[in-house]
Amino acid sequence: MLPFDRDQFLNLFSVYNTSIHPAGIVAYALGCAAVAMIFFTGRRRSLSICLILSAMWIWTGFVYHGLFFVRINPAALLFAILFVLQGLLFIRAGVKAKDISFRPANDVLALFGAFLVLYAMLIYPVTGMLHGVRYPAAPTFGVTPCPVTLFTFGFLFMADPPFPKGLAVVPFLWTAIGGSAAILLNMPQDWLLLALLPVAVLLFLRGSGGPGFPRQRRV
Repeated sequence: MLPFDRDQFLNLFSVYNTSIHPAGIVAYALGCAAVAMIFFTGRRRSLSICLILSAMWIWTGFVYHGLFFVRINPAALLFAILFVLQGLLFIRAGVKAKDISFRPANDVLALFGAFLVLYAMLIYPVTGMLHGVRYPAAPTFGVTPCPVTLFTFGFLFMADPPFPKGLAVVPFLWTAIGGSAAILLNMPQDWLLLALLPVAVLLFLRGSGGPGFPRQRRV
């Protein structure tokens, strides 16, 4: 059983989104910048994308989990630590340019990653609205856990193998935790998180440069 109900959950989003405005607009601008950068060349591309992803995870960890979600769920303190840790891992990977590199979708998994990015930015909020979950009482792109997780998975699927598998651990955990909202709190926009659980195994193989995922040259 969750320590809160659906009404409390949605009311928290309403308070949170109202309190942090215009951070949600900034998050969309950063998301668009990350998408544009994947078509650029040069080592700074990966660093810039990693820094944007890092900012989303650290903000969501510290502000959403640590200052707001903790009001209705004591476990949010643990979530805050995990999210901030994930943000720091992205900074580390970005600074060490040889660790990770992103490219436009050029295979099936990368195309799936591009779809996840589109889903997180556009389809996710539209799906919520179609089921009666409207701003400000709705999870918002770039500053709340589930959209951030989906957006991150999108870029990890578009990363050249191999890359640090540790980058996928916290997002993988959140697919189970956050995806439970799809059932327990009737949040259909989160169903895709549950579907990602088995698919994420392919991501771990991709990260290790396992069978079918040869090492690619960094640019």
